[in-house]
Amino acid sequence: MALSPEEEIEETEEEEEEVETSTTYRIDFENGRLTNDQITGTQAIRQFIYMTLRTERYAQPIYSHDIGTEIQELLTDTEATDEYKEMEIPRLLEEALLVDERIERIEEIEITKHHDAFQVKLTILTDEGTLEIEEVMGDNV
Repeated sequence: MALSPEEEIEETEEEEEEVETSTTYRIDFENGRLTNDQITGTQAIRQFIYMTLRTERYAQPIYSHDIGTEIQELLTDTEATDEYKEMEIPRLLEEALLVDERIERIEEIEITKHHDAFQVKLTILTDEGTLEIEEVMGDNV
């Protein structure tokens, strides 16, 4: 006697998934406001990257747990050395950015220490092209 009934599963043809465009509203980072302007393509991906780099993961209940980085926690760790922080930042950046299916990979990461902050330069390969991103990460991530 079988524990579960046997059923035949019909094979179906897989339909090719249609990739949706990444249309979103532009964020005015200077004034902290959402605008009525719509952006797509590399502009939308660039905005996602900057939003992710400037958002502390798990700190804002409005965002899913996929949005943001854990870099702020690392940078405020008084027991971690600067060398350890420089070693961990690339891993945390990849973890945060590769959740977006439009980002294929991070090709290059350059980290420079400036006083209490780290300047990060990224070369990111996306499905829309290559983006160059530069951000200073410190107490106000």
